[in-house]
Amino acid sequence: MKKLEEYVVSIPDFPEQGIIFRDVTSVLQDAEGLQLAIDTMQDKVKDLEYDVVVGPESRGFIFGTPIAYNNKKPFVLIRKAGKLPRETVSTSYELEYGSATLEMHKDSIKPGQKILVVDDLIATGGTTEAMIKMIEGLGGEVVGIVVLIELAGLKGRERLGKYRLESAICYSGK
Repeated sequence: MKKLEEYVVSIPDFPEQGIIFRDVTSVLQDAEGLQLAIDTMQDKVKDLEYDVVVGPESRGFIFGTPIAYNNKKPFVLIRKAGKLPRETVSTSYELEYGSATLEMHKDSIKPGQKILVVDDLIATGGTTEAMIKMIEGLGGEVVGIVVLIELAGLKGRERLGKYRLESAICYSGK
């Protein structure tokens, strides 16, 4: 059986010179790769007690939903602004080139619930930090974060230092 890292296709100089793009779609396109990714991520947090799994669109949905399903937990969506039909809470944050806004339903997290955040990748930690702000604003407690890929050179782990962060694959660069 292949190692999880072997399913990730690395594309040099994309989207710009000097960047190595880590393509998650190559993991998803292989049944064994997808199963290994979900199983590995889930195993990283098997000791955590949590009530709800939260994931951002779109790849957080892909990895978070099966983890929630396997552990008989609800799954809460975090989406880009304007995509959710009921009353929402939102937070805006800075990107490398501009800003973005995320939203979640106001009734999706109850005070005191323990939350596991699931995503495909952590780079600078800005998106994850924005999600945590909304979760905590609703009274939830983030007990862990699990991602498929961590780009350690972008220091997201340091930015989120007070939270437990697990990654299935960690690349030292950007």
